[in-house]
Amino acid sequence: MGKSSVSDLSEHVFDLIQELFSIDPLLLTSVMPQLEFKLKSNDGEERLAVVKLLAKLFGAKDSELATQNRPLWQCFLGRFNDIHVPVRLESVKFASHCLMNHPDLAKDLTEFLKVRSHDPEEAIRHDVIVTIINAGKKDLNLVNDQLLGFVRERTLDKRWRVRKEAMMGLAQLFKKYCLHHEAGKEQAQKISWIKDKLLHIYYQNSIDDKLLVEKIFAQYMVPHSLDTEEKMKCLYYLYACLDTNAVKALNEMWKCQNMLRGLVRELLDLHKLPVSEANNTSMFGKLMTISKNLPDAGKAQDFMKRFNQVLGEDEKLRVQLETLISPTCSCKQAELCVREITRKLTFPKQPTNPFLEMVKFLLERIAPVHIDSEAISALVKLLNKSIEGTADDDEEGVTPDTAIRSGLELLKVLSFTHPTAFHSAETYESLLQCLKMEDDKVAEAAIQIFRNTGQKIETELQQIRSTLIPVLHQKAKRGTPHQAKQAVHCIHAIFCNKEVQLAQIFEPLSRSLNADVPEQLITPLVSLGHISLLAPDQFASPMKAIVANFIVKDLLMNDRSVGNKNGKLWTSDEEVSAEVLAKVQAIKLLVRWLLGMKNNQSKSANSTLRLLSAMLVSEGDLTEQKKISKSDMSRLRLAAGGAIMKLAQEPVYHDIITPEQFQLCGLVINDECYQVRQIFAQKLHLALVKLLLPLEYLAVFSLCAKDPVKERRAHARQCLLKNISVRREYIKNNPLTNDKMLSLLPEYVVPYMIHLLAHDPDFTKPQDFEQLRDLKECLWFMLEVLMVKNENNSHAFLRKMVENIKQTKDAQCPDDPKANEKLYIVCDVALFVIVNKSTACHLDCPKEPVLPAKFFTPPDKDFINDKEYLSSEARTLLLTGKPKPPPVLSTVNKVLTVPGRRVYTKTPVSDPASNISANSQPDSPATKTRDGVSESLGTGAQENDENPGINTEKEGTVTPDLTTEAPTIPKPRRGRPPKATASPLANEKDGATAKGRKRAAPAQDSASSVEPNSIKIPKADDVTQRSINLQR
Repeated sequence: MGKSSVSDLSEHVFDLIQELFSIDPLLLTSVMPQLEFKLKSNDGEERLAVVKLLAKLFGAKDSELATQNRPLWQCFLGRFNDIHVPVRLESVKFASHCLMNHPDLAKDLTEFLKVRSHDPEEAIRHDVIVTIINAGKKDLNLVNDQLLGFVRERTLDKRWRVRKEAMMGLAQLFKKYCLHHEAGKEQAQKISWIKDKLLHIYYQNSIDDKLLVEKIFAQYMVPHSLDTEEKMKCLYYLYACLDTNAVKALNEMWKCQNMLRGLVRELLDLHKLPVSEANNTSMFGKLMTISKNLPDAGKAQDFMKRFNQVLGEDEKLRVQLETLISPTCSCKQAELCVREITRKLTFPKQPTNPFLEMVKFLLERIAPVHIDSEAISALVKLLNKSIEGTADDDEEGVTPDTAIRSGLELLKVLSFTHPTAFHSAETYESLLQCLKMEDDKVAEAAIQIFRNTGQKIETELQQIRSTLIPVLHQKAKRGTPHQAKQAVHCIHAIFCNKEVQLAQIFEPLSRSLNADVPEQLITPLVSLGHISLLAPDQFASPMKAIVANFIVKDLLMNDRSVGNKNGKLWTSDEEVSAEVLAKVQAIKLLVRWLLGMKNNQSKSANSTLRLLSAMLVSEGDLTEQKKISKSDMSRLRLAAGGAIMKLAQEPVYHDIITPEQFQLCGLVINDECYQVRQIFAQKLHLALVKLLLPLEYLAVFSLCAKDPVKERRAHARQCLLKNISVRREYIKNNPLTNDKMLSLLPEYVVPYMIHLLAHDPDFTKPQDFEQLRDLKECLWFMLEVLMVKNENNSHAFLRKMVENIKQTKDAQCPDDPKANEKLYIVCDVALFVIVNKSTACHLDCPKEPVLPAKFFTPPDKDFINDKEYLSSEARTLLLTGKPKPPPVLSTVNKVLTVPGRRVYTKTPVSDPASNISANSQPDSPATKTRDGVSESLGTGAQENDENPGINTEKEGTVTPDLTTEAPTIPKPRRGRPPKATASPLANEKDGATAKGRKRAAPAQDSASSVEPNSIKIPKADDVTQRSINLQR
């Protein structure tokens, strides 16, 4: 050691050291310092050889070398961070033996394994997981929570091999310690998080991750090899212990599998039809969709085409596949079918068969390995035991109430995916018992199960029918709102004489409506609304009288109680007054009634839209008697905005929604109340992503650029990305006509966005730098997502579309020069953004964009608009974001604000032609104003610090027109009407309530905070009022 030698043993010196160490460690006392020296050698291969030797010495079962020679141990641990990859890899492999043989050294190893779990080398990260899992499988006490945390992190690794190893390792630990309880309940509790974590991975975009989660669920979490009773007991208690997101993921998993079964069923149905071009096109579409649900979509497409060809040629194979996806297929039958299909596709001479592997992936996803009629009966028996108190709920770590509620939720989810498995008298008897329980959620879930599965009750189970009908009637009249909704839908879905049944509910409820007792009004309104939605031919006419005489005149146009004046913009559901809840349900009833009718022959839709618009203009206080609280006004604004959006989903009503009403609806996304903005954005996204709303509503997301809360802006961007992706995917997979293309192509959102921004009530001074910068931000918020790729020369198409808009006039007010000027300014800002962000936008665009006639006049051939509406100074500002500094005297004659106090400047009434408010108010105090006046923040900011507000002011009272069932709108005025002046103390509490990004406060229920540097404080005379003309 340390000297040159020609001995024959020199090549085996490390083996010799190991043997001597096993005889007596003391023999190597003088050698150990030399090994420490060798560990620091410049030769990577030499360090690797020493590491391999020391790994054996330190890792040996009875070795005490680490405690006896701490310097050498510390030097050896340093090799975990070696620059040479094989050395780091060997160090990690050693850790496994060390953890098993020397648990006391786990603390020393933890920090080094943490660093290596983030190693740039995939193989090392993989081996860290193997090391920890192997130790954990031997004894869970060998691995601490921190080591398991490293494995948990790697389930999201960028490399599939590492993710797979981490997920499979955790699954094995779960099965061993949580399912089989091999180390007792205490150890099972230690890793109880694994089940939730594994299911959360189903949210990942990769199809490989989803497939592995499904495999883990079927083999490790609820092993399909167990007998039915044991299997269902596993599922029953697993579902009860999962967190909310894991439950959603599991539900989504069953939903995806059911969707795939449906696609295969449709494919088999196409095989039964005669061969034709249309049939082949439909078949190809199904195959493409199926391929996207399998790994490696490119190969999957080829293999699925081949599988489809085999299906066409082999009738026996088709019969087996039909049996597999049949709703009556049992789990045992499914195993036989899978085995038979696999056997038919196996070619003995091929050692590997990727085609067969791909088909197996498909079969694993569509085969019912858990749920059949027998399984549902076993779940119902477990539920009965929980209700009777004879189950093992406490032993499984859940309370009987939790077990019952989660058990019903589980059955409810399965009733969507496996409805035929529920059809037995025993199952329905148990569900009837649940209907009579006091727990509202349990009864609601039971009704929904009847609704989803009870189509044969009337013909085959008369006794169940006679017991069920009175219960459903009682729930529709006096149950909770959710129970009432489900009861009405249940009656409509499963009974033949539904008209008689619904009439027996409708008539007594319509006679008993009393606005003086709002607590007893909510459920009847829900039932009446859903009845008129489901049976419009029978109940549309009687509903008209109820709407005119009770809903509008008596309920919506009256404030009977005085709201809580605590100044909060939002309160919890429990704190909302019964009267406001009744008004919200009344608005929903109006919408359901109209959606049921699907026609506007009586002009009821126009009246309803005017009513909803009036509610938005009056900020929720329709009567303007100032009785209603701010939080209740927020609820009503949200209900009104959501109602217009719901009506827009029906083409007959979308056509009569005026541009002004659309703008009012869209501006709800800039509401002063955080929760209103949040909930409205979610509703908007869900309707758009399902392609239920017209394309113009996608433009509303551009206004989110003004939201002061970073998380809301991020959410809006994600919504845009998802919606644009869905639309592009739909266009790609479905041949479309030109008209259909106009409503789906994402680029066609730009004209709607330009028109919406031109009518933004904040855009009042066309050449104001702050307003132009806000415009640019809103435009870029949308254009950035649209311009990620230049597909089909889309950048040039966008430029041409904006240029064409400049050759038209604003159809909303074509003769108003100011309105047209604002439209052209927005166009110029849009062109500025497009040109500065894309070099390809100047290419020729042969395709001629089509502009929506509802928003723009046809181009006038005699009108050539080549004027540039942006000054060079404005262009510099938009490009650099740095305007010229104002002169020192710019603060002369400006209103100076005091901390904690909002100043109201009284000026004469403005010229009607002007769009600038005569009652503008500055923002509340902030750290520094644009005028250079330093101000201190008001102390104790509470509600509006939690709810970034938008500066809003009230208009004159809206007079009801009872003959048209809705209030008429007064002559339009410019800007929002003035609010009552708040006291200095109130202002101090409320904080800033300006629009868009000018609001400087975080969300009420969000941990998000606003970056103070990104908030712009406007001048006092820059804050404007909203101006919307509600009449056409």
